[in-house]
Amino acid sequence: MRTLLVAAAGGHLKQLHKLLPRIPELDGERVWVTYDTSQSRSLLEGEDVVYGHYMASRDYGNVARNAALAERLLREAKFDRVLSTGSAIALSFLPLARARGVACHYIESAARPGSPSITGNLLRRVPGMRLYTQYRSWAQPPWRYFGSVFDSYVPQLPAAGDVPIRRVVVTLGTSKKYGMRRLVEQLVKVIPPEAEVLWQTGATDLTGLPIEASPVVSATDLDQATREADVVIAHAGTGSALGALEAGRCPILVPRRKAHGENADDHQALIAQELDRRGLAIAPADENVTPEVLARAAAIRIEEAEAPPPCPLAAD
Repeated sequence: MRTLLVAAAGGHLKQLHKLLPRIPELDGERVWVTYDTSQSRSLLEGEDVVYGHYMASRDYGNVARNAALAERLLREAKFDRVLSTGSAIALSFLPLARARGVACHYIESAARPGSPSITGNLLRRVPGMRLYTQYRSWAQPPWRYFGSVFDSYVPQLPAAGDVPIRRVVVTLGTSKKYGMRRLVEQLVKVIPPEAEVLWQTGATDLTGLPIEASPVVSATDLDQATREADVVIAHAGTGSALGALEAGRCPILVPRRKAHGENADDHQALIAQELDRRGLAIAPADENVTPEVLARAAAIRIEEAEAPPPCPLAAD
């Protein structure tokens, strides 16, 4: 069977890529649709990929442009199913595929621990759409519990004694709209001065801060630095959290807050709480990163689960 896989670059793409081996039905030819970024080129190397038009958060003006791409792809090739983890790019593809009678599956992002996203709420109005959540707490019709991308990881017992902090990665995502200066100001004071730090700061204004940073770091360089780091500190985006977990690190997660102009809502606080509950991250009290928090994170390592549960799709 031929499957079209649709996801925005970043956390949405990383989730779909990580969940894919756990979906028993996806054993045939597949084509990816995402945005052209260093992450997508690295993650999907060797795959059949079509690059769509980049859409910023809630940038629904570009839905039509990607819908034209969807119409062309669906007209030129036969797909048996379309599978997406969002975000808004799913609105360009799934309704058109359903209109053609193609089976469509939408997996809500792990970034939505409490309720569906705007994309999810719109897609539930499309007849015949299969809808899934990664949280049991709100799995009720028409939403089925799918399993969680975080089921693939387990924390190890903390190392005995103090772990030296020689290398640190700070990653604030690649948002072109929202900065997070308050976290950088805090970390400048608490990270050991002798530590080597990679700062990936996105749109954050760094005026007057004594650091050398890059708005964007290539996926390859960021992954390597994360694997070599003693501590990873990140905003509580799913892509950044998954990047740390894949590298075996227990990240310190500080959520972006709407009140500080750092995001459109406060959903990152729920992600940080969920990963802290699982023992897969540290969400510091009062979002205050202290030397003690750094030491705790350095002592914990994360491993891949030996046999994460399968994530079957509803029957086509």
